[in-house]
Amino acid sequence: MSGATSGYDALASRAGRWLARSSAVVARHTGAVVADPFDPIAWRDTYAQSAALRELADELAVRHDHVADLLSDVFLAAYKTGPQVRDAAEMRPSHLVNHQVISALTAAPRFAELRRETIGDPYAAALAVLAQASELRQLLERCEEAQARAEQAQGAEQDAARTAAAVTRALQQAATADAADGENGENGENGENGDVQRAIEAAEAAESAARRAAHVAAQALAAATPGVRSAARNAAAKAARTVRQEAESMRAWGVDPGELERLSYDERARLAERLRTSRLAQWAELIGRFRQMASGERARKVEHATGELVGVTLGDDLSRVVPSELVALGLPELRAVFAARYAAGELMLYDSRGEQTTGRGAVVACVDTSHSMYVEGPGGVSREAWAKACALALLDQARRGKRDFVGVLFSSADRCRVVRFPADRPAPIGDVLDFAETFLGGGTSYQTPLSVAGDLLAEEFADTGRARGDIVLITDDECDVTEEWMRGWNDVRRRLGFRVFGVAIGAPRATETGSALDALCDNLRAVEDLTDVHAAADLFRVI
Repeated sequence: MSGATSGYDALASRAGRWLARSSAVVARHTGAVVADPFDPIAWRDTYAQSAALRELADELAVRHDHVADLLSDVFLAAYKTGPQVRDAAEMRPSHLVNHQVISALTAAPRFAELRRETIGDPYAAALAVLAQASELRQLLERCEEAQARAEQAQGAEQDAARTAAAVTRALQQAATADAADGENGENGENGENGDVQRAIEAAEAAESAARRAAHVAAQALAAATPGVRSAARNAAAKAARTVRQEAESMRAWGVDPGELERLSYDERARLAERLRTSRLAQWAELIGRFRQMASGERARKVEHATGELVGVTLGDDLSRVVPSELVALGLPELRAVFAARYAAGELMLYDSRGEQTTGRGAVVACVDTSHSMYVEGPGGVSREAWAKACALALLDQARRGKRDFVGVLFSSADRCRVVRFPADRPAPIGDVLDFAETFLGGGTSYQTPLSVAGDLLAEEFADTGRARGDIVLITDDECDVTEEWMRGWNDVRRRLGFRVFGVAIGAPRATETGSALDALCDNLRAVEDLTDVHAAADLFRVI
């Protein structure tokens, strides 16, 4: 009995480290980015909605392993507020290439710029993944040798874990057999203990093989690291550029973040595709400049005062008092001083000049879409693009003033399309794009669009009592109107009190004194340089 126990104890002592190894095994991770319980849900939902992501995964998986885990990591690195990359020791050996790619990507200089547009936005994060498709493909190709070695290291580690577990089982069986032999007065040391000995030798050999495989894999990964870092920098830069351009395009077209959040993934993808591939893509920069200019002109207006702000003057008009004067009313000891300055007409007031009070009825933009509007000016900007960009800036102007906006697209007398944007309802981006894309072709007739605009303002006045609307006629052609129509037009203008602003694009003769356009408009300007958005700046100070 004592001999059997002694033999068992000797093997048990030798096998102790294998028992410790077996019990200390910790789960290794396949994801390089630490994820909370909700992150995988965001990835799975986005992946299920994006055919492009699924196609990319299928394509890469033909030649490479663990692609789904890599794409998930790239997505989460862009999506999460504070992405944390695991330590390499926490990763399965088979996923160390993915870990290296993600580590290099998150360390890239342009990655922070990318994340400004993608944090918390699953669509933008998916777009970032797709934008890096070619670079990810190159990265995986460069790491094929490292990945093969990593797979070998993974297999060797699994073999080592299996043989370590086999030592535990052999030791347990030997202990059971020793106990039974002791009761029967037998000694089974040469049988069961021999099994333990062989299990230990197999485990030691497997551990040695695992160390060698891990070393070879580490060397292969280190050799690939410079190329991985270079490709990751390019990938981050490309993704940042792609995501930024799409975000800028959305902003240029007036799509606010709230509206984007309400769109499904497919709707947003179709919208982005429409803006990226149609002729609208060429207008985004011009539209953005128009909107920026209009915003600046609005900031120069003084509420309750007429005209353009040009400085400060003295007077007693309380509607134009500068804020610093009003501070005196809050201090009892200065109220008498304020009253004296008021009586003397010496209060500091905003000084403005030039334009009359803005209208409160609808803003109607009549946009010429005859064939000649296709003509391009300097910089490749077409007359149509300039006119539509101006009209969209007027749409913004109307909405900020809580006024209805109506777009009237016209060409020949029998061609006219009306698009309404009521002030009390959102302006769907689809309707805005339809308005911008519509082109009727044909000739030019002033009477048809202006008659439609007059009827719209008359309808508004009858329904709401609002008058003093504004009509902006944007055209590149000159044409005549009949005397009978002109008499009726003037009667409508006097009754409703609306103003008419004219913009002649590339048609200076149309603005000459005595022209039909001159007779129709209260305010008329010619535009020759289509790259200059400030040619229409005064419209946004008075409308």
